[in-house]
Amino acid sequence: MRARRSCVWSSFTAVGARVKAVVVLEWRFSPSGYFEEPITISRDHYTMTIADGKVEAKIDSSVYDGNPSIRKMLHDSLNDRFLAVQLLTHRAYELSKSTLTRVHPDGRKHVLLEVETSYHAVSSDTLDIRVLDKDGNVVSDSRRDRIEKQMSVADLVETHRASDAVLAALLQSYGSAVRDPNNELVHLYEVREALSTRFGGEKAARAELGITRSRWSRLGELCNDEPLRQGRHRGKAAVSLRDATESELGEARAIARRMIETYLQYLKSSGQRPGA
Repeated sequence: MRARRSCVWSSFTAVGARVKAVVVLEWRFSPSGYFEEPITISRDHYTMTIADGKVEAKIDSSVYDGNPSIRKMLHDSLNDRFLAVQLLTHRAYELSKSTLTRVHPDGRKHVLLEVETSYHAVSSDTLDIRVLDKDGNVVSDSRRDRIEKQMSVADLVETHRASDAVLAALLQSYGSAVRDPNNELVHLYEVREALSTRFGGEKAARAELGITRSRWSRLGELCNDEPLRQGRHRGKAAVSLRDATESELGEARAIARRMIETYLQYLKSSGQRPGA
């Protein structure tokens, strides 16, 4: 007779107490320093560590066997954190699917490999500033502030992206802007369009999110009116097109990014979901 599944993935100690196996999920990502410092995430059913281009999640085998869909849930949750950092840094990333290793109490391992990567990484240098007072105490630390903001935004994205189709669309548009630089302003403008649709027009969107008319209009100017090759109406321009300057691209990114951040804060404070 075939042994039951629980027996296949478990063994027993000398005194007869059952010791469960552990399921270990592992991802690889690049750039390896995407999060700048190690991160540990502890939840009721798993512990995840993120460091040096590797992510590892440990799950009790009985929990995993009772809900195998947790693997996809963890991948989506992890990817949410990458999306948050991508939003704040305008850096693409590469994240593999997870490998699965079942570690038995006697040391035996069963490995299931599934590899698929998405997105290509680009690098970006960041100049950090740390200010000390006369006694050597830290007054401000740009690196620490940046990492804390990344964690805060990542938590919000992880909480709301799966349940809010608008947020998912906003992050997708921003990700497309990162990966498709020839059409960057086209994708950034999608952020403004999505928010206008979500709230029933520009006026309502600006009022709900606290976006100034000047910032709202400026994104439209950069994406629609300026004769830029990365823009939306390049085929209608009566003058010669030019490439957007780094200053113009940086300005458009900052406005679109701020719009997404304010929408995240709106979701946090209101608890509303799409269509609410």
